[in-house]
Amino acid sequence: MTTIPVRKPGPQDFVRVHPAAEYREDFPIIELRDDREVYIVTAALVPELTGEFVAKTLYTTINRQGTVFFWPVRLPSPDGKDMNWWRSGREAAALATRDWVRVKSNMNLGAYETFRAESAMSEPEWPELGFWDLIKIAFRDHLVDRIDHPVIKRLRGQL
Repeated sequence: MTTIPVRKPGPQDFVRVHPAAEYREDFPIIELRDDREVYIVTAALVPELTGEFVAKTLYTTINRQGTVFFWPVRLPSPDGKDMNWWRSGREAAALATRDWVRVKSNMNLGAYETFRAESAMSEPEWPELGFWDLIKIAFRDHLVDRIDHPVIKRLRGQL
């Protein structure tokens, strides 16, 4: 395994989330939407980068084709604000620890809708790698670990 995407489940994909709590973790995340890239901010830089990142849980997820990926789901903001999109994403991820689900955005509802698979599907075959090994693969070139990192320079208009 050399590539692990970081993305939401596709609207037609049935997915499962690893049921073990040690296969998910909260991280400070910077998303470059134009480039569709996701970066983890190291704990040492969090105080200096307040306002540049959001807190998300990275769930170890697998689809029916056996592709393992990290599903980033937003946590409530530090002031307690919690949007329906974020809450419904967390609820879908929790349900996916037990059942195969499909997650689809519903713009009229302003949240994700979750659909359980109607027939019994076999349990997923998870990789033998531990969570942190998977994180190292997924974020090998996407770790903001210094204040002069190119992502920070870009966000501050220094590039």
